[in-house]
Amino acid sequence: MAAYRWKSFFDDEDRPEKPRSYGVTEMRSPHYSLFSRPLLQDIFESMGQFVDGLKFSGGSHSMMPKTYIRDVIDMAHKHNVYVTSGDCAENLLRKGPSHLKEYIEEYKQLGFDTIELDVTSLDIPEETLLRYVRLIKSDGLRVKPQFSVKFNKSDVPLSSNRAFGAYVVPTPRSSDYVEDVDLLVRRAERCLEAGADMIMIDADDLCRHADSVRGDLIAKIIGRLGLEKTMFEASSPQTSEWFVKQYGPKVNLFVDHSQVMDLECLRGQNLGKNHTSILGSSYYLF
Repeated sequence: MAAYRWKSFFDDEDRPEKPRSYGVTEMRSPHYSLFSRPLLQDIFESMGQFVDGLKFSGGSHSMMPKTYIRDVIDMAHKHNVYVTSGDCAENLLRKGPSHLKEYIEEYKQLGFDTIELDVTSLDIPEETLLRYVRLIKSDGLRVKPQFSVKFNKSDVPLSSNRAFGAYVVPTPRSSDYVEDVDLLVRRAERCLEAGADMIMIDADDLCRHADSVRGDLIAKIIGRLGLEKTMFEASSPQTSEWFVKQYGPKVNLFVDHSQVMDLECLRGQNLGKNHTSILGSSYYLF
């Protein structure tokens, strides 16, 4: 038996075994770069017990052969990993909303378990969104609407159009945000009432920089929707660490495949107020 220095496999205090309804780790599939089925197989065989879901990000599945998609989905299911379609907006916008039923049927045949609806990309009326949620649920699939929180400005200086090494005074972060968080939460609540299984929060602007996380807005979202019904995209290991430190191992996170082990290490730690970061130092002994 492999024994991890930070926990043992007999210790399930942090969260239950799969399938889990909280403490979910969803992993990004090939997106910015392609990786082969053998690599996916290695990930599932070595870390499959820590991976709950696999997401085809950015519509990447639309450029892959259906045989490849089926093979990947079958591989995931063998390891008790659900598969979600990621952003379906490009298909719906290209074919029109009337093709939603056709889209659902195609993804059922491919073996997808969950359909994600990117609310920002779709830009549809609220009642139409709720109708989509009900239609997907009525066909036996899980549905996960994705909402985004975007800001007007960033406190990170621009790196272009300046001399090398020149100092640029950072622009103060604006308190005016494009997406009204109260409105976002209300729409998300209605989606849950309509049957949505979980709400994905694309909070990149909230969480991109660990030293300037808008914890107040994140707390409002979790406080209203509940920890088990929300999933946040962690764009970096530092962001994952912030979420686990603030909300414990039961928080649901979407991460890159390279971050799965570090995230599991974080979930197995008791992160106190003055804890020492273990990022970059996860390892195991045989």
